Amino acid sequence: MAAPKKGRRSSGSQGYPGRALAAILIALVALTGTMFLSHNTKPRLGIDLAGGVSITLTAKSDQANAINKTNMNTAVSIINQRVNGLGVSEAEVQTQGSNHIIVNIPKGTNAKQAEEQVGTTAQLYFRQVLAEQANPPAVKTPPATPTPSATPSATPTAKPGSKPSGTATPKSTPSTKATPSSNATTQGRAVTDGLKADPAKAPTPTPTPSAPPAGTLDSTIPADLQAKFTAIDCNDPKQRSAANQGVKPADKVVGCGERGDGKNKIWYKYALGPAVLDGKDVSKASAKFDTTSGNGWVVDLSFTGGGAKKFTKVTTQLAAQQPPLNQFAIDLDGNVVSAPSVSQALPGGSATIFGSFTQQSAQDLSNVLSYGSLPLSFKVDDVTTVSAALGGEQLRGGLIAGAVGLALVVLYMLAYYRGLGLVAIVSLLVSAALTYTLMSLLGPAIGFALNLPAVCGAIVAIGITADSFIVFFERIRDELREGRSLQPSVARGWPRARRTILVSDFVSFLAAAVLFAVTVGKVQGFAFTLGLTTLLDVVVVFLFTKPLMTILARNKFFAEGHKWSGLDPKGLGVQAPIRRVRRRTSTETKEA
Repeated sequence: MAAPKKGRRSSGSQGYPGRALAAILIALVALTGTMFLSHNTKPRLGIDLAGGVSITLTAKSDQANAINKTNMNTAVSIINQRVNGLGVSEAEVQTQGSNHIIVNIPKGTNAKQAEEQVGTTAQLYFRQVLAEQANPPAVKTPPATPTPSATPSATPTAKPGSKPSGTATPKSTPSTKATPSSNATTQGRAVTDGLKADPAKAPTPTPTPSAPPAGTLDSTIPADLQAKFTAIDCNDPKQRSAANQGVKPADKVVGCGERGDGKNKIWYKYALGPAVLDGKDVSKASAKFDTTSGNGWVVDLSFTGGGAKKFTKVTTQLAAQQPPLNQFAIDLDGNVVSAPSVSQALPGGSATIFGSFTQQSAQDLSNVLSYGSLPLSFKVDDVTTVSAALGGEQLRGGLIAGAVGLALVVLYMLAYYRGLGLVAIVSLLVSAALTYTLMSLLGPAIGFALNLPAVCGAIVAIGITADSFIVFFERIRDELREGRSLQPSVARGWPRARRTILVSDFVSFLAAAVLFAVTVGKVQGFAFTLGLTTLLDVVVVFLFTKPLMTILARNKFFAEGHKWSGLDPKGLGVQAPIRRVRRRTSTETKEA
């Protein structure tokens, strides 16, 4: 007879169930600890449950593009990308009537930031900076009491025609460069942003010519632009919004932009040349932290084929000029989002904007560049707060329905499976704990918001999860009916149950993925929750229910088939195994 192979596991061997149980319990403890340490102990609710902000936008009729269904749908798509690009998941953007767009932003998100992004919905242009000047708020100071000693000392310092420090006063004479004074260069202007080529595509620096080549840039400052530049006060919101009313891309304009960090931000006013590129020329923009060059947060730009050619031509001309004429203003609805300087020609269709960016400002700029161009211009008509009273009542109704459904499932499992029903209930609790912690953490992580359809998806998942336990238990019982003991029944029933569970969960997950991909708005919440709970069902069955049954199969209560265990042989109709008697072989010795 062949000797048995060493190391082969017996049919009752189940691997290391304790390790699987320890792994899922450690994961649950880690997720719960992270939830409490981050103070995200509750899932973020959608606007239908928690309320939020509703913004009404109205398309302006003074634009070149017509207000039609196609342009409105395009605007809805871009605004939706812009808002959700800020992490405001579950935001709703939809048309109302022929010229209105409604944006619903859930409570608990950075709604103020989203309002600002939604409100700036005009065209995005790249313009040359002709002049810039700091525009700090006026500070009222009480008149100084005249003294004999102060009068003579103040007289010689007040020279006629002197300019305050930190300003860049443009010249009114045509075709004259508006260069700042030395004081402005070292103190007031302090360009915070720069523009450089992609390091992989950066050419070898070459000396720049002393005069700009002939091209499309026009650095002259007409008298009417000079007057507007001098008169505008960028600290006044009304003047900022009225600065670019009725202007065209080919016009020279004035604009305002805020610079600085935190409470140190001040407004700057700009005289800008005609648009040389627009938002449609940008194919991609992204924010990242640059660890190689030490620039901190930067914004990477990629241009389309046509945009790359224009960008190379314009940066070649800008690099040959002196500040501030070598600056490239990113103009969004009259607001100068950034004004980086250009030090060299940037070929290749890609560039990096660097400067004193924070993570938030870099992400805001990348969102503006990615989703800035709209076919229409809009004005904010109304901003209202949405009450969650109605959603709260619906949530209570949904939770009551879910509790009733869960109670019926528990009663059925206890009545039919008895002891095994307790295993199913504990497994459901583990699945519920994992689902709750993940939903709480996914809110701040990816912007997931729990809305009413998502609650429905979680309720449906109760039945899907319970179905997996039932399949496993029935496979074990089938093996017991064939006369095997409990440990071999668990070992032999698991592979058959595993295939059925995986196929069933794959179908559910595939349906959720397709639903998530082809739908928008609240239905995506249902699909996301259904897909998440389906994946968790696989994790719980493999790492908790199966190892737990392996351990309980060694317990006397289950192994001997107690009548309350759910594995009673009489209740299952188990037939006593037929004992086979080994035939004795003849041992008679033959005579030689």
